[in-house]
Amino acid sequence: MSSLQTLQTALAGLLGGARLVDTPLPGTDLRLWLIDAANMDRAFDVDETRRILDEPPYWCFCWASGLVLARWIAEQPARVRGKRVLDFGAGSGVAAIAAARAGAAEVVACDLDPLALAACRANAELNGVQLGFSADFFAEADRYDLIIVADVLYDRANLPLLDHFLTRGREALVADSRVRDFAHPLYSRLAQFEACTWPDLAEPAEFRHVTLYHACRVAPPVAVAVAVAATA
Repeated sequence: MSSLQTLQTALAGLLGGARLVDTPLPGTDLRLWLIDAANMDRAFDVDETRRILDEPPYWCFCWASGLVLARWIAEQPARVRGKRVLDFGAGSGVAAIAAARAGAAEVVACDLDPLALAACRANAELNGVQLGFSADFFAEADRYDLIIVADVLYDRANLPLLDHFLTRGREALVADSRVRDFAHPLYSRLAQFEACTWPDLAEPAEFRHVTLYHACRVAPPVAVAVAVAATA
């Protein structure tokens, strides 16, 4: 069974007649397999609601933060060109695909959910790019130039990940629309954009403001590095 067939089967199991359609993303030249918007214009029954809450099919939407990050990468290709990039919590793979299209030397889509990785595979094929895949960020070596991240801070319990990103990459680029009191000594605000999840979920206006944050790993002071080398 192909990745797309796997996704279609999983989605139909959650939402009855729901299906994935080849969908152009606004403001980009990218396309993703996303849930047909017509499936959203109806009331869900009790069983469907329960299944959605238990296993949310987030991989069949392009969330606002991912869309903003993909657009920004397309407009700033030098940020990824020639670099080794890992997309953490890749979901549909939109940011990873944008990085590959922008000339990254290597892009790995990383997600715990096997269905998300299947979505990344199907969407990479749809856009004619090659991605690597990983189900375990912490099993990855510290070899990446850039970690890209979109919409993973919806749960404040995930905030410590901001430090972990810099244990696998020299830089991190985070897109978020949920944390209003974002404060981290290593992360600086780059810009804020407006976008909506696609298909549009009619989310509250506050979640349509997406902020990009950038961080670089702090190198040890030269004197400390010399001292360590001298005692090695």
